[in-house]
Amino acid sequence: MSNLLKKPSQDQIKRLPKALLHDHLDGGLRPQTIIDIAQEIGYSSLPTSEAKALGDWFRESCDSGSLVRYLETFEHTIAVMQRREDIVRVARECAIDLARDGVVYAEVRGAPELFTLKGLTMSEVVEATLEGYRLGEADAKAEGFFIKVTSLLCGMRQNKLSQEVAELVVKYRDQGVVGFDIAGPEDGFPPSDQLETFEYLRQENAHFTIHAGEAYGLPSIWEAIQLCGAERLGHGVRIIDDIDLSGPSPKLGRLASYIRDRRVPLEMCPTSNLQTGAAKTIKEHPIGKLAKLRFRITVNTDNRLMSQTSMSHEMQELVNAFDWNFLDLQRVTVNALKSAFIPFEERLALIEEMVKPAYLAISAE
Repeated sequence: MSNLLKKPSQDQIKRLPKALLHDHLDGGLRPQTIIDIAQEIGYSSLPTSEAKALGDWFRESCDSGSLVRYLETFEHTIAVMQRREDIVRVARECAIDLARDGVVYAEVRGAPELFTLKGLTMSEVVEATLEGYRLGEADAKAEGFFIKVTSLLCGMRQNKLSQEVAELVVKYRDQGVVGFDIAGPEDGFPPSDQLETFEYLRQENAHFTIHAGEAYGLPSIWEAIQLCGAERLGHGVRIIDDIDLSGPSPKLGRLASYIRDRRVPLEMCPTSNLQTGAAKTIKEHPIGKLAKLRFRITVNTDNRLMSQTSMSHEMQELVNAFDWNFLDLQRVTVNALKSAFIPFEERLALIEEMVKPAYLAISAE
């Protein structure tokens, strides 16, 4: 245990096994891949054709503090993901990039409807994505890395296709799709608008998470949990608004107490949350206080391209800001695996056979 209380180095963080629950496929493209595909399809709207400059442009555009402007950057990534072969490429590269960063389990999400503008069906989008993940897993294995990548399918709050997407979750759940999510603008599109879809998923014994408590406050969290029955909260950072921190010890409100006591997982994405205005600095991000209060915190990337981030970077930021040690990082990793939408036996095997032994070995160096 004593070694686990040490602070890890940057190299050690990179080598630690990690679990990722909240990552968007169309938010994690390699800049060079965007440029390559744009040239192939004649897409001329990119701000630059140089990879590093393009990566910097995405990051700077998303540093505005506005979720609306943040979401607008996706026009470019969605534009280059309309052909089957391009979706396969992006998904394959996603798996490889995550594996090289030490991620051993990932649930990567995407909204199939966004990639049907040139004639693909949503089923074809799902199948291309899953094919890409399998190819990426094999390529990662050839490089000496293990990773399992599964898919979450998103419905968009502002559109009316969530039921169709939910039916695809059920159709492909034995082929690599493990759950459902709704994404898009929170304000004005409450999760309860999709209530029939969530009831359908429950009746089908299907898993789902809901983006809530990111740009909008406690009402979206309450609806996601109490009306819709979400198993996890995408972000959930605004739960801090139900905690009184003015006195000598924090006082949790009824919703915050419920979330903590029921061990509802929070899919927290620190760097992304800074960009969308949840906090001004990592040190001010609620994740530090919520972790101390023993909420079921998980650490995630959200959009690796837009935030120029990785799981290693997110962990390093938390080590720097809150003096997190190996045990803290192991805790959020185990939290993520406990909360994953795969069978219990698979989760337990990853925790007991990969995560805990690696943390003990690396912390003892």
